[in-house]
Amino acid sequence: MLASLLIQTLNGLASASLLFLVALGLSLIFGVTRIVNFAHGSFYMLGAYSAVSVNAWLGGGAMGFWGGANGAAVGVALVGLAMELTILRRLYRAPELLQLVATFGIVLIIKDAALAIWGPEDILGPRAPGMTGSVAILGKRLPVYDVFLLALGPLMLAALWWLLTRTTWGLKVRAATEDREMTAALGIDQALLFTSVLVVGAFLAGLGGALALPREPASLGMDLSIIADVFVVTVVGGLGSIPGAYLAAVLISVAKAWCIGLGTASVLGVTISFTKLTLVAEFLVMAAVLLARPHGLLGAEPPAQRSAAAGAAPLPAPTAGYWTVALGVLIAILLLPLVVDRYTLVLLTDVAAFALLAASLAILMGWGGMASFGHAAYFGAGAYGAAVTSLAGLPLPAALLAGVGLAALLAALFGRLAIHASGVSLAMLTLAYAQILWAIAFQWDAVTGGSNGLVGIWPPAFLASKATFYLFTCAIAAALMAVIWRLAHTSFGYALRAVRDHAPRAEASGLNVAAVRWAAFTVSGAIAGLAGALFVFSKGSLAPDALAIPRSVDALVMVLLGGLETLAGPAVGALVFTLLSDWITRATPYWQAILGAAIVTLTMAFPHGITGTIARLSRARQST
Repeated sequence: MLASLLIQTLNGLASASLLFLVALGLSLIFGVTRIVNFAHGSFYMLGAYSAVSVNAWLGGGAMGFWGGANGAAVGVALVGLAMELTILRRLYRAPELLQLVATFGIVLIIKDAALAIWGPEDILGPRAPGMTGSVAILGKRLPVYDVFLLALGPLMLAALWWLLTRTTWGLKVRAATEDREMTAALGIDQALLFTSVLVVGAFLAGLGGALALPREPASLGMDLSIIADVFVVTVVGGLGSIPGAYLAAVLISVAKAWCIGLGTASVLGVTISFTKLTLVAEFLVMAAVLLARPHGLLGAEPPAQRSAAAGAAPLPAPTAGYWTVALGVLIAILLLPLVVDRYTLVLLTDVAAFALLAASLAILMGWGGMASFGHAAYFGAGAYGAAVTSLAGLPLPAALLAGVGLAALLAALFGRLAIHASGVSLAMLTLAYAQILWAIAFQWDAVTGGSNGLVGIWPPAFLASKATFYLFTCAIAAALMAVIWRLAHTSFGYALRAVRDHAPRAEASGLNVAAVRWAAFTVSGAIAGLAGALFVFSKGSLAPDALAIPRSVDALVMVLLGGLETLAGPAVGALVFTLLSDWITRATPYWQAILGAAIVTLTMAFPHGITGTIARLSRARQST
C-alpha cells in the first residue's frame, strides 16, 4: 500500500506540473485583464492537435516532438492574439460574466474548427524520444516522462518568478494586477500589456496541451475536461497568485491520485470507494478551501470588480404598453398549437421551461449580483425529484411538488454555505456543489439510474397530448413569471437589490444581508426545480446531463443574452437561445461554430443583453 501511494503521489505531482502550466496562463490573464477566459481550455486542445500535425511535418523523432510542442505553442499564441484583437479588446469594460459568455462562444467555434481539420476520432500523439522507459521505485514502475514532468512544474514556477520580478514586462504585469487604473495613469500602454499577457497565457496553454500527448490522445473533449480543473486551480490558489496556482495544482492532483491509489478502503469501520471520488475530488477540495479561505490559499481580497448586474437599471415596474405586449404574446401562445407541428410544440415547451430556469438565475444575478456557475444543480434536482416520485406511482402534482421541494432544500443548503462568498469565488463554489451533485446522480444507480438515467416519465393521460402539455407548461410558466415580476417590486426585491448595490450600507440600515441572500438562493432554486420538473415530463426521460456544467452555461447564456436590466430579459434570452440552437443544429453539422459565432456577435452587438440594449436605446430616444 505504501509503495502504491508513493507512486500515485509521484503521478499526481507529474499531473500537477501539466495542470499548473495551463493554469499559469489563466492566472496571468485573469490577474491583469480580469477576464474569466472560458476559451483557455480550447488553447490546450489546439496545442495537442497542432503538436501532432507539426510532429508529422517535421518527420518525428526528437525534432518532431520538441519542435512540434514549441511550434504548436507559438501557433496557439497567434490564435490568442487574433482573439484578443478582434473580440476581447471590445469587452474589457463589460461585466465579467458577459466576457465569459463571449469566450464560451469562442469555445464552440474552435471545437468545430478542430473537428473540420482533424476529424472526430481521437489521435494518439508521439512519445517523447528518450523518455519511453520507466524507473523502479519500491518495486513499482514510474514512467521516465513523469520524472521529466516532476521537474517541469518547479522549473516553470522559477522561470515565471524571474520573469515577473526581474524584467520590465514583469513589473508592468504585477502593477496591473495590483491596480489597473493606477497603471494606466502612469502612462503604461494597457492595450499592449493586455495583448501580451493573453499571448503568453495562450502559449503556455498550448504548450501544456502538446506536452500532455504522451499521457493522453488529442480529442475534442480536451477543452472542457481541462477548463474545469484549471478554473478550480486558479480559484483555490487565489486569483492571480502564481505560487498559489502551483500549490493548488499539487493539492488537487495528488488528492485525485490518492483516490485512485486507495481504491476501496475501510475508514473507521465504513467502507468507502475512493475511486468514485475521483469525479469530484477537485471540487471537494475547492469547496473546503473556499469555505475556510474565500480568496484562496494565497489570494488576497481582489480590487473592486464589476458585479454580474453592473450598470443594471432598477427593474422599473411594467407600464401599460408592456402589459399590452404581454397580452399579445399570451394570445400568440394560445393560438400556436393550431398552426405548428408536434416537434415545434415540444421545442416551445422547452422554451417555457428554460424561461423559468433563466428567470430563476436572474433573481440571483440581476437582483442580487450573485453569480452562479452551477444553477443546473437545482434544475436537475427538480427533474430527478419529479421523475423518481412519478416512477413511484404518485400523481403529477405530487411529483412537481417533490421536484420543487428537493431543489429548494438543496438551494437552501448550498446557499447557506456560499452566501458569505462573492464574485468568482461564489460562482466557483456553486459550480463545486453542482458537480458534487452530478457525481452522485451519475453513480447512484439504484435511485437515479446512474449514467443510463431514467425513462418512462410521462404526464397523465389528460396531459399526454403535446399541445395540452405545451399549454399546461406555458400556463405555469406565465403565472410564475407574473409572480416573479411582482416579487421584484416587493420589500424582498428592493432589499435584495440594496444588498447587491452596497451590502455594508444595506446592513447598516438594518437589513440582514445573509438572510436576504439566503432567501434569494432558496427562492431561485425552487423556481429552477419547477423548471426541471416540467422539462422531464416533456422529454419522458432523464440523464445526469441535466445537472452538468453545459446546462449551467446554457442558463448563463440565456440570461445574459436576454439582459438583466428588464424583467422580460430571461424569457427573451431563453427563446432566442433555444430556437437559434435548434435551427443551427438542424442546418449544418458544424452547428457549434455557427452558434458560437452567433453568441459572440449578439454579445458584442447587445452588451447589455437584447432587452437591456433596446430599453437603453428607447430611454435615450425619449430623452432627446
